[in-house]
Amino acid sequence: MARVNDILDGADKAFETSVERLVNFLKIPSISTDPAYDPACLQAARWVRGLLTDMGFRARCVDTPVHPVVIGRYEPDHVDSKTLHILLYGHYDVQPPDPIELWKTPPFEPSRRKDSKGIESIYARGACDDKGQVMTILEASRAWLKVRKELPCRLTVLIEGDEESDCSHLDAFLAAHRDELSADFVFVCDTSMWDDCTPAITTRLRGCISEEVTISGPRIDLHSGYGNAAANPIHILAKILADLRDKRGRITLPGFYEGVHRVPKATIAEWSKLRNQDRRFLKGLGLSIPQGERGYSLLEQIWARPTCEVNGILGGYTGTGGKTVIPAQASAKLSFRLVGDQDPHAVKKSLRKFVKSRIPKDCRVAFNSTGGEARAVELARDNPFIARAAEALSEEWKRKPVFIGSGGSIPIVGSFKRVLGMDSLMTGFSLNDDGAHAPNEKYDLRCFWGGIRSWIRIFDAVADLRPIHG
Repeated sequence: MARVNDILDGADKAFETSVERLVNFLKIPSISTDPAYDPACLQAARWVRGLLTDMGFRARCVDTPVHPVVIGRYEPDHVDSKTLHILLYGHYDVQPPDPIELWKTPPFEPSRRKDSKGIESIYARGACDDKGQVMTILEASRAWLKVRKELPCRLTVLIEGDEESDCSHLDAFLAAHRDELSADFVFVCDTSMWDDCTPAITTRLRGCISEEVTISGPRIDLHSGYGNAAANPIHILAKILADLRDKRGRITLPGFYEGVHRVPKATIAEWSKLRNQDRRFLKGLGLSIPQGERGYSLLEQIWARPTCEVNGILGGYTGTGGKTVIPAQASAKLSFRLVGDQDPHAVKKSLRKFVKSRIPKDCRVAFNSTGGEARAVELARDNPFIARAAEALSEEWKRKPVFIGSGGSIPIVGSFKRVLGMDSLMTGFSLNDDGAHAPNEKYDLRCFWGGIRSWIRIFDAVADLRPIHG
């Protein structure tokens, strides 16, 4: 790997400038779920397009039914059938910052500060999910171009703006732009390290569906003196939510576990070597006792078992002080993480039937799907791109990477495989305590630096692999 030392040195010297570019990106409040921020999402797309153009890419913003997709293309001076083609994926949209009052500094005014251990991070919404992560690969590309004047491969960049909301339209987008986006492999930097010293390659993603359930009872909010006589939608909703799990933590929806496979014994044995996983995952969350299905390790529950979670409940009076009412409506937002061959559509259908069967005759229920339907993804460990990346990460971090699963979802990774026939390398440099969807989200600057250096090495490590798609 000494052959890229000059590029690594160049990246090190330009690191503060790289941080400045990230800060400017983080200032844009590109919240995709709130239409009020549509102009900011457009601003973020144009910012990425400008960044790529400045680096020498041919870049443009492409309209979608929701937010624009940025496509950038780079080709070395000499391209032939042996030139590798990589597709880089990321997203510029971010989660809403609520609750604002819990932020120590404003979420879109990036702040650099050190923690009690002297570790410096940058704090802002999107710092690690996904703007900081995207910038590690783009800054690695910039270092290659500045020092060597070209990248060792063809590179197409796809940065979208709906990952945090509903990106279901991207299947059609990929199909419509198949010729432009088809490549030999996809690089995805939207995952985490194993710990602050150990890199990781993610080979499993859970699928996801989201559903909002609204139960309506009386015509209007009633005085609570009507209690017992009038149906209370909050009571009905609470009972339904409680019924979704049994005493052993299993989901009770009929047919829910169809398509869920046992994890191979060899994989379980490998995960068992990752010691203290329960304490490690829970301590930083302020918890100590694992929940969920009995009989499975915490890692297996997160990486390889499906779940149903209540994400939010609304009903009745929630302001300061009391108000004695029986609400006319109550609603809950649910999400399901799926594994193996679980069918998102079948799970959603089962949920709706389950809920309808528990609604009193004089009450009503409405459903609203608040996102797309993403299936689970599992990648082969013996893929040559993954093997080469593992070598590059070992060189940079002086530790072998851990092969891990993810409790979360990156829907488009499944789309790359299903629509374009491409596998993905998922290696990221965020940490479990970065608070990706929480107040005071951060990205350690040592991880940002290490991520840039890692991608420099990965580009070099895979450059001589034989193209898959010709």
